[in-house]
Amino acid sequence: MKLAALISGGKDSILALYQMHKAGHEIKYLLVMEPETDESYMFHHPNIWVSELISESLNIPLIKGTTHGRKEEELTDLKELLQKVAGDIDGVITGALASTYQKERIDRLCSDLSLESLAPLWGITAEELWRELFENNFEVMITAVAAEGLDETWLGQVVDENNYSELVRLSRKHRFHLGFEGGEAETLVLDMPLYNKKISVKKGSSQWNGSSGSYLIGEAVLELKI
Repeated sequence: MKLAALISGGKDSILALYQMHKAGHEIKYLLVMEPETDESYMFHHPNIWVSELISESLNIPLIKGTTHGRKEEELTDLKELLQKVAGDIDGVITGALASTYQKERIDRLCSDLSLESLAPLWGITAEELWRELFENNFEVMITAVAAEGLDETWLGQVVDENNYSELVRLSRKHRFHLGFEGGEAETLVLDMPLYNKKISVKKGSSQWNGSSGSYLIGEAVLELKI
């Protein structure tokens, strides 16, 4: 099938894209929604501009949409984005893991546009998710945290098999979702098998507010893989 991938640049959406590529499908477009507020129910990523580097590294065209982020109204904004490519694709990929709120709404939009809604990660456990990421050499940076147990020291960290064990311990102790499905954290994929070049963060700063914070990337470039 010819597909478009709705991405944030985070681990779930990029892994979903990767799995559908491995299954033999053609990824024709990357779709990005840029929320104009942090209060969006459907779309949020602290460094969404880096999707332009992802597009360049994957050599897949990027098409952007914007949304005010108001509940339910943002679905109209997403539909307008999907309509731009609906005549040229068969389906849409999302990285939904367990959020029925997001998946049901995207399923409905796709149905309205006669498109397949594809969520290859749906129903897998957080442990299975991280195993897939590690086995396929994904380089995943934490760019925001908003859960008890995740402090400022995690901002800007790349999750590897060493600090992953600490992440598991904290998730069990503080009872947050290890896959961050409840918004406990945001991530950015710096490298994965399909990238022609890896994303290298040159400048960034942490912003902390009470019990949550973000790592804002000020400068990032594409670099050759060694």
